[in-house]
Amino acid sequence: MSQWSQVQQLEIKFLEQVDQFYDDNFPMEIRHLLAQWVESQDWEAASNNEAMATILLQNLLIQVDEQLDRVSQEKNLLLIHNLKRIRKLLQGKYHGNPMHIAVIISNCLREERRILAAASMPVQGPLEKSLQNSVVSERQRNVEHKVSAIKNSAQMTDQDVKYLEDLQEEFDFRYKTIQSLEQSDKNSALIKQEMLALQAMLNTLDYKRKEVLSKIGRVIHEIDMLMSNMLTEELLDWKRRQQIACIGGPLHGGLDQLQNCFTLLAESLFQVRRQLEKLDELLTRLTYDGDPIPVQRPQLLEKVNFLLYNLFRNSFVVERQPCMPTHPQRPMVLKTLIQFTVKLRLLIKLPELNYQIRVKATIDKNVSTVSNRRFVLCGTHVKAMNMDESANGSLSVEFRHLQPKEMKSSAGSKGNEGPHMVTEELHSISFETQVCLYGLTINLETSSLPVVMISNVSQLPNAWASIIWYNLSTNDPQNLSFFNNPPAATLSQLLEVLSWQFSSYVGRGLNSEQLNMLAEKLMGQQVSYSDYQLSWAKFCKEHLPGKSFTFWVWLEAILDLIKKHILPLWIDGYVMGFVSKEKERILLKDKTPGTFLLRFSESNLGGITFTWVDQLENGEVTFHSVEPYNKGRLAALPFADILRDYKVIMADNVPENPLKYLYPDIPKDKAFGKHYSCQPNEVSKPSDGGVKVTIEILNDSTDPHSPSDLLPMSPSVYAVLREHLSPTAIETAVRCKTFPLIS
Repeated sequence: MSQWSQVQQLEIKFLEQVDQFYDDNFPMEIRHLLAQWVESQDWEAASNNEAMATILLQNLLIQVDEQLDRVSQEKNLLLIHNLKRIRKLLQGKYHGNPMHIAVIISNCLREERRILAAASMPVQGPLEKSLQNSVVSERQRNVEHKVSAIKNSAQMTDQDVKYLEDLQEEFDFRYKTIQSLEQSDKNSALIKQEMLALQAMLNTLDYKRKEVLSKIGRVIHEIDMLMSNMLTEELLDWKRRQQIACIGGPLHGGLDQLQNCFTLLAESLFQVRRQLEKLDELLTRLTYDGDPIPVQRPQLLEKVNFLLYNLFRNSFVVERQPCMPTHPQRPMVLKTLIQFTVKLRLLIKLPELNYQIRVKATIDKNVSTVSNRRFVLCGTHVKAMNMDESANGSLSVEFRHLQPKEMKSSAGSKGNEGPHMVTEELHSISFETQVCLYGLTINLETSSLPVVMISNVSQLPNAWASIIWYNLSTNDPQNLSFFNNPPAATLSQLLEVLSWQFSSYVGRGLNSEQLNMLAEKLMGQQVSYSDYQLSWAKFCKEHLPGKSFTFWVWLEAILDLIKKHILPLWIDGYVMGFVSKEKERILLKDKTPGTFLLRFSESNLGGITFTWVDQLENGEVTFHSVEPYNKGRLAALPFADILRDYKVIMADNVPENPLKYLYPDIPKDKAFGKHYSCQPNEVSKPSDGGVKVTIEILNDSTDPHSPSDLLPMSPSVYAVLREHLSPTAIETAVRCKTFPLIS
């Protein structure tokens, strides 16, 4: 079943998440119509290779053309129209930057896998539960309801101001009419009666002025209370959800809803401001003793301007945190002289602001003595916000060509660029702009979450560990001195985040048994990790007992192994992976001989091994393990093929595959058959004319074999070896226990 078919079978709450990341950058129609073709291309590799990305873009347009031909024959007018529009959009948008669409499609496929992983593992951890509290959604509904009510109140006050204006115009006309009369005419009874009527009108005017000012005051108070409490809390929650999503957590949404609320409040405040201006205009034409307008209007206008300032300042947000397109799953880690992207949005969407707001990006603008290193941003660091580039018409700007460069030291020597750059040092990217609207000038500023600078890709794993720890441990968006004294993290929350690393990076998270093994690995014993505190040093600085590497380095190497060499097996759930040797034997001891499981090596970085159970003639149960396969060996031969063709020399000198059932009882070929690269043969000739045979000497440990462990080969196997290998190569192969034969 294709990945897209699996996505379409998800529950509605997961489908809503999928809907969030498909827009005009990569329309869902194309994802649906070209599902099989899209999934069969290597978009991730193309995102780092312009030539490959160019070919894929051309092929994508060809595929769209073929779909156009098909729907034209079916005379599906709507689909024809949409496909023509999409083709024109794709060609125009990515013709000069084909790597960008490769990045977008790669991200979409990755997010789909992430959602599928979340759907298949419904158990929520403490962090996810806190983010999905029902109180949050209830507050969202309350905010939207109150904003709508405020908008209605402001519009109704408009009608009151209009009535007041009409009443005053009538009063002004009748009053001036009397004033124009001769003095003798003013003493008539009719005129005296008119004067009494005018006095009543003036009383009504005074009452209406007070009533309008009171209504305006209530609207302002309601906006103030909403902004001070619920809206501010909603925005902080969105920023926290963004933090968690950046480190692999659940996809976060809600920004469009916030934009709607911010925009409606801004429109209401500007409407109230116009009402106060109208009152000022009415004041210039008529005033009297006890007139409430000159007393109350200045205070109300000052409050409206204050609320507008705060609303605009809070509405300037980083929609998408800084990220290198080459490493979409490692945001906030930036490499010197490598481009990164970052996207800003103004949550107040007013047509008057389109292309009028120019945003400037800077780095380390407000850094004091936290770091002696300084960086500058190269590339286009000033751009205008507009509504044209975003799919939903939001007022946003995306910087795509920024590069951090370290400044030289004051002595003139080169800065700290090099492999010794500190990966726990945090830096800040700031953005500033100015809004000029209806006589108001408001300076806006916001900052990204702290970023870590590296100068070599080898530093990325430790830098990413710093990003994980920071965003897991604090809600503070700008604590650049965090690692001067990093706080401990709750082990249960850390394990949840580690599971997210697997679901976001390799498409399948960790179950409770796997997480228990990691907890034991971290703590060295069986613990109840619900409230256990783990230090930063234990996670990333101190070596594991008896090892030359840290826990995080070990885990990161496993992620890399899965991603590059065993991803399909991991996604299918056939790699148990995290299980200790002791637990492994407990699981296998009562199983059918030939049952095996796959686990990650605890002593070798980025290694995977397998163990199978056997039974001697006397009924004794034995276990056999192989030396771990690392990326070097797996690059030469797919792991599924290794499992299929694996052989051991049994007591009768006949090579035999001992692997029969994947734990608990899945026939090996049923589990891995679809991942085999060719039909099984004892001796198979690859396309280059060489011959490959995999034979293992039976052993029950992962220690190197001694000469006494070797058993004689069968004549047929030895003949194959002699045909293709020199005596020296045979001796080397025997010592290594596997025999790759090449022509």
